[in-house]
Amino acid sequence: MSFVFDPAAPVAVPVAGSQDSFPVRRVYCVGRNYAAHAREMGFDPDREPPFFFCKPADAVVPVAEGSTLSLPYPPETANLHYEIELVAAIGKGGANIAVESALEHVWGYAVGLDMTRRDLQMKMREAGRPWELGKAFDQSAPIGPLRPASTVKDIDRAGIWLQVNGADKQRSDIGKLIWSVAETIAYLSRYFRLEAGDLIYTGTPEGVGPVVRGDTMVGGVDGLGTLSVRIA
Repeated sequence: MSFVFDPAAPVAVPVAGSQDSFPVRRVYCVGRNYAAHAREMGFDPDREPPFFFCKPADAVVPVAEGSTLSLPYPPETANLHYEIELVAAIGKGGANIAVESALEHVWGYAVGLDMTRRDLQMKMREAGRPWELGKAFDQSAPIGPLRPASTVKDIDRAGIWLQVNGADKQRSDIGKLIWSVAETIAYLSRYFRLEAGDLIYTGTPEGVGPVVRGDTMVGGVDGLGTLSVRIA
């Protein structure tokens, strides 16, 4: 096959403790999947059906274990927010997946950040328009190394947290997800055929807020290590 220009290298997330990498196909994100976060965003936290938005694969920025990513402050915003999240990586495709078998489709897990231009997101929301300007910008999805699901224990009860400059900002546990990882996969697969390489950012707990140039965010999920990002 001949291309009119050289295609970009595939986006890939390193696998912890391995030379292997996980190639990224699509990035799905779940909105308002913790009740307390729904409340702080001004919504009723009743268990309504989950909703999703997407980020492009090249928004994913792998962060090596033990290192700090220097993340440029994005353009056209004055209100850049952090959102710490558990990320599930799909290793086996499927459509209309049953909840009972959904976790069989998970290859592994990682810690991720859904960085958000909150002012642009709110402007789009108020106008009834898509969120891409607020959510899908360049380098908006930092992610730590993936760990195979077989090596991760009790992820459904793991703690999740984020600090900014050493101060606690977000602290919760995965058990407080409104829609569990398995339920999220099953529901999403009704609308999209999931394939190996898909990443699902499963939602953020309460405590989201702004960061400015010079701030350092350190977040983690128990059993998955930490993710460190500094706003350049």
